[in-house]
Amino acid sequence: MISVIGLYGFSDYRSNQRKIDKISINFLGDNNLFIDEASVNKLLIQNYGSVKNRTKEQLVLNTIEKVIQSNDMVKKAQIYFTVDGKLISKIVQRKPIGRIESASKFYLDDVGKRMPLSKHHSARVPIITGKITGKTLEDAYTILNYINADDFLRKNVIGIHVEEEGSYQLRFRMENFVVNLGGVDNLNEKFKNFMAFYAKATKDNSLEKYAVVSLEFNNQVVCTKI
Repeated sequence: MISVIGLYGFSDYRSNQRKIDKISINFLGDNNLFIDEASVNKLLIQNYGSVKNRTKEQLVLNTIEKVIQSNDMVKKAQIYFTVDGKLISKIVQRKPIGRIESASKFYLDDVGKRMPLSKHHSARVPIITGKITGKTLEDAYTILNYINADDFLRKNVIGIHVEEEGSYQLRFRMENFVVNLGGVDNLNEKFKNFMAFYAKATKDNSLEKYAVVSLEFNNQVVCTKI
């Protein structure tokens, strides 16, 4: 028994003394990179020093994970060693769902938090303009979540304009009219009414006649012609 324990201990010691000869950085999910491999390596060097050619026992995985997750583009990072001396990093990026264009320019991510723009990639997401406040960003997040859950809306809504709190306009990719949504109350009913209007107007070839489509009033769609 003592000899077996000794062998295990020796094996563990040799494993800990093995030097890291390769670093593998893998980005999971979307291929659109808001942070690249070179940026991750630079982040590690700046905050932790050189990782390559150091032994396993010199490296603290939790610390490396925290360093990578400190980047504003990173949602989650998982770090582990392989038996052949590789340091594997699996990184999940944050996901933007809207882009704010105001005095400050930034993304709104899929958990409703501000996310800086990236020099590596520009996301194709709806543009949010107008009076940007904490409350209107919360409402925009609610609207975007509803839009992203619907295939037609996700493909066609390209912008949200904030006139003021509780007053939001939508802009569509292929249409000239704007949609006055009002507030974020009763979104399911509002969009159900809109889809019924849109289907009928498409059938009648009358979409180009409208400048404004209002969903602000209970259970009805009010249109203003050009």
